[in-house]
Order: sequence, then structure tokens, then C-alpha cells
Amino acid sequence: MTSETPSSTDPLRPLRRTRQYREFEAEQLDPGLLDALVDVARWTGSSRNTQPWRFIVITDPATIRAINAAGLPQTRGLETAAAAIAIVLPADPDRAVADAYDDGRVAERLLVAASILDIGAGISWIRRDVRPEVEALLHLPADRMVRTIVQLGHPTIGARAPKSAPGTARLPREEVVYRDRWPDD
Repeated sequence: MTSETPSSTDPLRPLRRTRQYREFEAEQLDPGLLDALVDVARWTGSSRNTQPWRFIVITDPATIRAINAAGLPQTRGLETAAAAIAIVLPADPDRAVADAYDDGRVAERLLVAASILDIGAGISWIRRDVRPEVEALLHLPADRMVRTIVQLGHPTIGARAPKSAPGTARLPREEVVYRDRWPDD
């Protein structure tokens, strides 16, 4: 087995098959799935084990759609999402780099976990200029902020369709992986 052609029994396949979804069916998610995802998020590692994040599970359609409208185009996946998980971080500029690392780490974990649970997930980025509106919708205190919201739902058939031809979704291995040193030109 090579990394280019993973088999269906490859234990790393869920990591390679994880992708972003931005279009969802109207079907709601089982609350048990949301609880499982939040537990994965809660158990994600963080820089120096600070666990800086808190999570808001959003299931109210009006709130999800309001966040979608506030942050377009970066929040377009929230238009049809059944639920979302906001990753809430301290608003301390001195922690920005470490917290950004932890934010990305937990967001990716949520995408992988959703994929394993056979639901779709995607990342909605909350730009700095729309954060005040989104933070007000979520009733965040002044010392907290949100930069990433993970949208969740059952992907549409169209969303599940491949976005690129087989074998073209990633650069060839020899263009991105080197051994021991940078290659000579």
C-alpha cells in the first residue's frame, strides 16, 4: 500500500478523507453526535495544556443564519448548516499566536471527528470586522472572542461529489515531500 492509493482498511484513511463541506441537507443532527464532537474538542491538546478555548454549540437556526449573514462570504457554509460549534478564545493580544495554533488544532480535530461520524463539517472564518456582531449574537463577554466556527450537518449529494478529478486533489508527493534536506535544483 502506498500513500497515493490508500486502501479502505488503512487506519489513516479517515485523515486523508476529511474534507470541508459547505452545503447541508435540512435534516437535524442527533444531539448525541454534537455531544461526541464537543468531547473530542474538549480533549484536544493545547499549547502548554492551557485549554484556552470554550465551545458554544449552536443549534438555533436563527442564530446560525444571522452569523452566516454577518460574515459572508467566509461564513457561507452556515447558510444550510444544522448546527455549529463556535471556538471561543481569550481576547488577549499577547496570546494571539499560541491561541491561533490551538484554534486551528481543535478545528481540524472537529472536522476529522465529523468525518468519522459520517457527517459533514467545514470551517467558517469570522473576520475581525464582523467579530463584534457575531460575538454579540453569542453573548460573549468582552474578554472573549471567536475566530472559527465549525458548521455541521448532513452534506448534500452535490457537496459530497468530488471537486477535482481523481489523482489531482493534491500535488504529487515528489513535489512536496523531501528526505533529509531541500532538493538541489
